[in-house]
Amino acid sequence: MLRKVFTSRFGELDVEEEKIVNFRDGIPAFAEEHEFIILPYDEESPYYFMQSLKTPELAFILTIPFLFFPDYQIEIDDATIKDLDIQDQDSVTLYSIVTIPNGSLRYMTANLLAPVVLNTENMKAKQLVMEKSNYKTKHRLFPDA
Repeated sequence: MLRKVFTSRFGELDVEEEKIVNFRDGIPAFAEEHEFIILPYDEESPYYFMQSLKTPELAFILTIPFLFFPDYQIEIDDATIKDLDIQDQDSVTLYSIVTIPNGSLRYMTANLLAPVVLNTENMKAKQLVMEKSNYKTKHRLFPDA
């Protein structure tokens, strides 16, 4: 079944219900935002847009953190496993929210402290804030050489 959604960036979209990502509790600072769709930037890109289905102008840029930080490690706590009904580790996809300060691609950062955890089996998601971690909210994707 398709749902029509209007977005300011992508115009009108026909979204398949089974591809809607559901954040039961919203995401930090956006508690009223529960439904999103993840759209690839393009076929070759490591970036995605996470577009709100409620707020046309709200979209986050995401990336797979392991592409930029191969040593990235995360432990998903039992509460999150239960909340997202994770049965199989292979059904989990992790994303980091990307920030582009002042529109400068050179200084793009990824939030490794609070990854988006998605159970691809049921499309339940949560932004997991890791409380005991050395990661920060702003890790440079392209550090200076």
